[in-house]
Amino acid sequence: MPIRINEERGVRYLQFDPHWIQGAMRLSRTWALELDYTREMMVPLLLPRSQEWPRSVLQVGLGAASITRFLHRYFPKAKLDVVEIDPEVVLNAWQFFELPEESARLHIEIGDGYKYMATTRRRFDLILVDGFDAHGSAGRLHTSPFYRMCRARLAGGGMMVTNMLSRARNKPNADPIRKAFDDRVVALPPCDANTVVIAKIGAPIRRALDDLRSAAQKLKSRTGLNLLPTIARLRSEIVL
Repeated sequence: MPIRINEERGVRYLQFDPHWIQGAMRLSRTWALELDYTREMMVPLLLPRSQEWPRSVLQVGLGAASITRFLHRYFPKAKLDVVEIDPEVVLNAWQFFELPEESARLHIEIGDGYKYMATTRRRFDLILVDGFDAHGSAGRLHTSPFYRMCRARLAGGGMMVTNMLSRARNKPNADPIRKAFDDRVVALPPCDANTVVIAKIGAPIRRALDDLRSAAQKLKSRTGLNLLPTIARLRSEIVL
């Protein structure tokens, strides 16, 4: 299925399906996270006590490079690795979505995320999983074996974030993540057709809503990313 690049009201969109947006970039603020679910995938940034975290990030699935641009701009000490199965997505991200050039800080690998996770021996502070085919299926990227491999590749205290897509009457099922991470999982309230799930290893953390609001305000002041609406939708503290 061919990739579609569309623009409307100052926003450029990446689409495989005319009815399904897979990525977006506001032309006046190219580093900002335009889609709600991409913002919510940044909730782990509120949880550590140190602003130096994360120092190593793996993205499985590139899309319109929104998260890559954001992290590249605001976390200059972080090493970013991206695995994307479709070379056309990468080419379009460079041509239309201002994906930064590869450097010592950013590496793009064309390949299957499942196979990459099965063979790499590197460890990451943060793993972000957002990979779907043209039909909206995550395939092997939403299985217990894959999530167990993600867990094994997390550094001490590391976190994994997964975007789960629900279409029509199909509700997202976080059970494969829960099994792989011994139920150390928080599913954020659904956001349109997306549900963001956070999983963690290492020392437990507990963040009260007041602490989360304070951290969200600091992150907003530093990066412009506003996670306060997300915190307002939470019913209780985050425990991982």
